[in-house]
Amino acid sequence: MAPLPSFVTAIDHVGVAVPDFATAVEFYRVHFGLELIHEEVNEEQGVHEGMLRAPGEDGTAAALQLLAPLHPTSTIAKFLDRSGPGLQQLAYRVTDIEVAMATLRTAGLRLLYDAPRRGTAGSRINFVHPKDAGGVLIELVEPPEPQQTVE
Repeated sequence: MAPLPSFVTAIDHVGVAVPDFATAVEFYRVHFGLELIHEEVNEEQGVHEGMLRAPGEDGTAAALQLLAPLHPTSTIAKFLDRSGPGLQQLAYRVTDIEVAMATLRTAGLRLLYDAPRRGTAGSRINFVHPKDAGGVLIELVEPPEPQQTVE
C-alpha cells in the first residue's frame, strides 16, 4: 500500500479519563508541576475537561487532557465504568480535518462522526474507530484559527 498524504503535524494531546476533575488537576499540579491552561464544560460530549501543560511551555508540545463525566450516561462515564481511570485517547493535530477524514475513509478506516464536531477551545474533531486503529481511540484535532486582534 502506498503511503497516504501527511496531514498530521504533531501529537496534540493525550486524554485521560478521571472520575473527579479537581482531584486530578491537583494531582498533576502537585506531583508533576503541570498547570491548568484551559478548562471548559462540553455539554455535547458530556465532559468537564481541561488541558494541562508544563510551566512556560509555548503551546506547541503535546498537552495532557483530563476528562471527567458530567453525567452517568456520558461516553467518559461509560469508559470509566468499563475500564476505570486512565488513558482514554491519543489525539493527533491535523492541518485540515476534512482532508484527514476523507483520506482515512478512502483508506477504509471508520470515523465515529459523519462530520467534524466541536472540540476543546473551539477546535474541530473526529475520532477513528478503535477497532480500525489497533484498539486505540485516535482523535483528529484541527485547532481553531488564531484570533485576529484589532488595534
